[in-house]
Amino acid sequence: MVTGTQYRAPALEKGLDILELVARETEPLTLSQISDRLDRSKGEIFRMIQVLEDRGYIARTATGDRYSITTRLFMLGMYQPPVRNLTAVALPAMEGLADRCWQSAHLVVASDDEIVVIARVDSPSDIGYSVRIGHRRPITQSASGAVLFAFQPADVRQRWLDRLRLGSDFDEAEFLARVALVQKRGYSKSRSDRVGSITDLSAPLLKEGRAIATITIPFVKQEPERASIDETLKLLLSVVNELSQEVKFNVSTIVTPGLTVPEL
Repeated sequence: MVTGTQYRAPALEKGLDILELVARETEPLTLSQISDRLDRSKGEIFRMIQVLEDRGYIARTATGDRYSITTRLFMLGMYQPPVRNLTAVALPAMEGLADRCWQSAHLVVASDDEIVVIARVDSPSDIGYSVRIGHRRPITQSASGAVLFAFQPADVRQRWLDRLRLGSDFDEAEFLARVALVQKRGYSKSRSDRVGSITDLSAPLLKEGRAIATITIPFVKQEPERASIDETLKLLLSVVNELSQEVKFNVSTIVTPGLTVPEL
């Protein structure tokens, strides 16, 4: 029997290399930067970039000389039944949560070594903080990531750790200390490292003891206050506990040992 690895599709591989590179970067890249980082000539990848741009997978910035990833891959992933099921169940509960505490909320899953926001509900208040759908961050740099990591079987956590250790800036001791606190509490309550006035509240949606997603509230202190931070946390925990009973699909279709969900 011939294995799949014996077949090569160089053009497809180049296109996927470009997509993966641009998706990982926090800043848009020029054609020259893409060429250098992939160790390929400009002429070799120029047509690939044109096709990816025409199909809507990457887009030029306003200056016209740099490329960034679009949400097209994310939207393709959203067509997957497990993801649709998860968002369909979670969104009504998140809307009710936002109405009660006057805070925004977002639904997060793991994708490779990052978290990705797959749904959000804005605060009904005039003041709030929202995270865009499709937003990605390393799991080590977010409250949601620590929660997703904390509530996995030991063998899964080990495989995730093996992958994270490949990163040069991974502070393992600091990350595992945060994870241990999350495991003890059952949730994460931490000051945002991006916006000092925000406290991130994050709790897991559990299925068979494993976190398949988290709901995170970037809590903004307001006056007058509809709900205090402690009251908001209590509401959040009540919502995730109820949702954990409603999610019907197999957890392996959302979070797999390779730290992936259906690609978004």
